[in-house]
Amino acid sequence: MKLSVSSIKLWVTAAILLTGWELHAQNQAAQSYKNGLVVCAYPDAAQAGLSILKKGGNAVDAAVAVQFALAVTLPEAGNIGGGGFMVYRSAKGQAATLDFREKAPGAASTNMYLDASGNIIPGKSLYTHQAVGVPGSVDGMVEAHRKYGKLPWTALVQPAIDLARKGFVITQHLADDLNYNQAEFKKLNPGKSYFLKAAPWKAGDILVQEDLSKTLTLIRDKGRDGFYKGGVANQLIAEMHSADGLISQADLDNYHSVWRKPVTGKYKQYEIITMPPPSSGGIALLQLLHSVEKYPLSRWGHNSDSTVRLMVEAERRVYADRSKYLGDPDFYKVPVDSLLNPRYIDTRMQSFSWAAATPSSSIQPGTFAGYESDQTTHYCVVDREGNAVSITTTLNGSFGAKIFVKGAGFLLNNEMDDFSSKPGTPNMYGLVGGKANSIQPGKRMLSSMTPTILEKDGKLFMVVGTPGGSTIITSVFQTILNVLEFGQDAQQAVASKRFHHQWLPDIISTEKDAFSSSTSAKVTEKGYFLKEGGSIGRVEAIVNTPKGYTGGADPRGDDTKTGW
Repeated sequence: MKLSVSSIKLWVTAAILLTGWELHAQNQAAQSYKNGLVVCAYPDAAQAGLSILKKGGNAVDAAVAVQFALAVTLPEAGNIGGGGFMVYRSAKGQAATLDFREKAPGAASTNMYLDASGNIIPGKSLYTHQAVGVPGSVDGMVEAHRKYGKLPWTALVQPAIDLARKGFVITQHLADDLNYNQAEFKKLNPGKSYFLKAAPWKAGDILVQEDLSKTLTLIRDKGRDGFYKGGVANQLIAEMHSADGLISQADLDNYHSVWRKPVTGKYKQYEIITMPPPSSGGIALLQLLHSVEKYPLSRWGHNSDSTVRLMVEAERRVYADRSKYLGDPDFYKVPVDSLLNPRYIDTRMQSFSWAAATPSSSIQPGTFAGYESDQTTHYCVVDREGNAVSITTTLNGSFGAKIFVKGAGFLLNNEMDDFSSKPGTPNMYGLVGGKANSIQPGKRMLSSMTPTILEKDGKLFMVVGTPGGSTIITSVFQTILNVLEFGQDAQQAVASKRFHHQWLPDIISTEKDAFSSSTSAKVTEKGYFLKEGGSIGRVEAIVNTPKGYTGGADPRGDDTKTGW
């Protein structure tokens, strides 16, 4: 068989890239960088961000490039059809958070996923056109660039266009994900051929996305209007009309991301800057850190029985509060000050006893005076000046609703499942919610995303976040403690084995070999229930050291750190 010149070039490129990834996998030691660092979930996206830093772009510029590159290279989570949150800290210490979370369409209603008997209709909030929230990612990137960007917008979107049009080399992880979802892609996308292949996908294959490259080109040339108006908007609305979807042109016109005041707190000598509602992550993280602050974790050690028990007891109380008090602050008065009051948090922990586990059935959301309901990706960027960005973005489930916009080539989210379809009934992640997170037109659904930045002595110290649905909060919590209490560097902190508890169900989920046999025996003896499962989270982190920035890229995926 005679190969064309272009085919030979693609195979040579594939060989070079695969060799580079192998070297990356072998070289996860703590290397430091003075001029900037990008940590994200796919090698090509990391390179896109680094290229922007080297051209003189700042952390926000690089983050925009990474966001659009991930929409091409990480289709199960990277997106232009979803939304997310950004935490930003300038080199001078000024902090801001951007909420570009999806919103419920104007035609949404509180009981839209219930049948005539008031029962949830299986799958309707997950894999139908009615599961889709109004996307926020493109507007979020436009707004972040408008406020903080340095390089021209066109330069930031171009790397993603090139990856979509020319194709990129897929990893074994992505090949496995594409193969696993082939039947669902066929079932949910009649008349479309996106990601479909006669033979199984394999590592080294080239994935070209021509329709997506055209959509990205319009975004490059027209900014926000390239997505929310004109041809792409028409294709999105036509997709909605094809199967009783709810998003209208009015929904697209009315969508705007929102700058919100960060929630902040302290843990010992560290300042925490994190995301406010409609993310539950920031409040929950600060509650967790305060709950364990007075205990000698560093003396007890990483994943020891005492450390595990204390963290689990804090987690079950915090997730109980989450179920009642957190939602979209534009629709519901979230009692932030009360939830973060040290006296309230201390009171919540008073029922914790070393004698035995506290059954989740005995834990309810707390009360206080004056009170009037998996698939994601995270990336961290720090630039030469010290500006830092922590962004978590999502489609909700893996590949979102698994439904493509015909002609536009991008996947739709299934974020409507993050609302409480029925109070007290778990969503796809087992999280229980209430009235605060009920469905209302134009409302943003509650999230667990926890993009976070830490300061020490007024200087940037750490940037961290993760995907993982309900496990996001606890994964960020553990990673921070791994660095602050257990002396781990950035790479060790994200690679360490994790565990998770979320109040209901009353189970400690663990990764394989997360606990020693001795710890497992001691914890079980005290009435805790352990369930070993798969990977928890895919954490990305940057730690600022005297030698420079060091990165932690989670080895559970294709995550990559690259700097200069």
